[in-house]
Parts: sequence; C-alpha cells; structure tokens
Amino acid sequence: MAGHAAMLAFSALVAGSFSLGALAANEIAPAALTAVRFLLAGALVGALALATTGLPRAAFRAPWRYVVLGALFSTYFVTMFEGLKTAPAISTAAVFTLTPLLSGAFGWLFLRQKTTPRMRLALAIGAAGALWVIFRADLSAVLSFQPGRGETIFFVGCVAYAAYAVLLRRLNRGEATVVAVFAIMAAGVVELCIYGWHDLRATDWGALPPVVWITLAYLAVFASAASFLLLQFAAQRLPAVKVLAYTYLTPSWVIAWEIVLGHGAPRGLTLVGVGLTVVALLLLLKDEGA
Repeated sequence: MAGHAAMLAFSALVAGSFSLGALAANEIAPAALTAVRFLLAGALVGALALATTGLPRAAFRAPWRYVVLGALFSTYFVTMFEGLKTAPAISTAAVFTLTPLLSGAFGWLFLRQKTTPRMRLALAIGAAGALWVIFRADLSAVLSFQPGRGETIFFVGCVAYAAYAVLLRRLNRGEATVVAVFAIMAAGVVELCIYGWHDLRATDWGALPPVVWITLAYLAVFASAASFLLLQFAAQRLPAVKVLAYTYLTPSWVIAWEIVLGHGAPRGLTLVGVGLTVVALLLLLKDEGA
C-alpha cells in the first residue's frame, strides 16, 4: 500500500508541473530552467540526506550509474518544457501517459519483467486514450498522423523517462532512497550546466517575470525533490509497469489544475480519452489485487 500511496501523491505533484510549466515555458530556456530546478532540489535533498542517513562513500560506488540516470531524467524535463512552448498542458500530460507502455518494454529488456494479459489490455486502453487526447479528439488528425510539434518533442523525453524508471531498480545497489536521489540530481546539474551553459549565461535572471520564480519554487520542492523521493520509494516496491501506471491519472489532475488556474476544462470529446486512461489505471490495479 505504501508504494501505491507514494505514486498517487506523485501523480498529483507531477500534474502541477505541466500546468505551471506551460505558463513559464516561453519565458526561459528549458535547459536553464531545468538546471536551476535540479540545483535547488538537489540542495534540499542533500540537506535531508545529511540530516538522516548521511552521504556514505559506499553509496557513490560506480558513479556512472548516476551519470546515466541523471542524463535520462534531464532529457525528460528539458523536452517537457520545450514541448510546453507549443503544446497545451493537457496534451503534454497525455503524452506522459504513454510511459507505462514504454516502461513495459524496458522492464522486459532490463529486468525480464513480464506483463499479464490484463496488464497488456490496460496498456492498450491507456495508450488509445492518450493518443485521442494528443490528437485533440480530431479523427482526421489521427488518420493522417499529425501530432503537434510539442507533443512529438516530449515523446522523446517520455522514452528517456520510462528507461529511467526501470533503471532505478536495475542499478540500485542498496543505497538509501534520499542518497540515490541526491546523487542523480547532482549528476543532472553537472550535465545540464554543460549542455545548457549558453542558455544559463544568456538568461537575464533579474528580469524574469514572477511566474518563472513561482514555477521554479514549485518544481524544485514538489515536482523534483518530493516526486524524486516518491518515485524512488515506489520503484523499490512495485514492478516498473505498475509504478508508471499512476501516470494515467496525470491528465485528470492536470484538468483540475487548469480549472483552478482559470484556464477552463477541455471539450467533451477530449474527456473521453482522459476517461480511457483512468480505466487503464483501474485495470492495472485490479490485476495486482488478483
């Protein structure tokens, strides 16, 4: 139950990053935003680690693991904000719900985890619902396969994210969750500074609008530090497919965020796709109970 509770909270926190991120995406370069986000979140997690488990030298054996995981997670966040420049928050969140399907493939590849017939049905239903939202409930767009540029960019990040969620378990060597998350964030900061050095230098930090700083604060505390810990915690207790099954709730949470922020709800046909993602989640949870 603890793993499921962690993922329920995770899905709600992640949803906020889509709605708030859409407000800030065109105000700052994605690499610069993500680098500062990781820096702030890493400082929080590092302080928590020092106050609890400490940072034992043994936890930093084979540091290449953190380099790989940091690169995958950095890719996910950079492509997310790049995608949010042109894609609506609800469509981007729908792309995110394709990660359980992708994680099923990576779970078999890296961990030889198998999926039951019910799980395969759930993944197919969830993918269908996600695609319906991605193509904005437009059958002609589906038939001509014309996803938006933002959705396409973010899909690349979701592939990286699915691999990350599986490799968290594959590469863990008994490190405490908070220590592993700190190491991944530290690696991510270094990689992002190298990749986005030009954007970091070109950003006029003093002239950024308040929405960017509000978004950064939320991302660092809730959508980075807290969600990293929740995902790492759940990944040690649940199969990869079931960890990411909770991403099916993300579009529903995003709708709630959009309503609260005064952006209104999506049209009825789009809600059909969102409903399918919820059905997929219920099927996956029922599968575990069986």
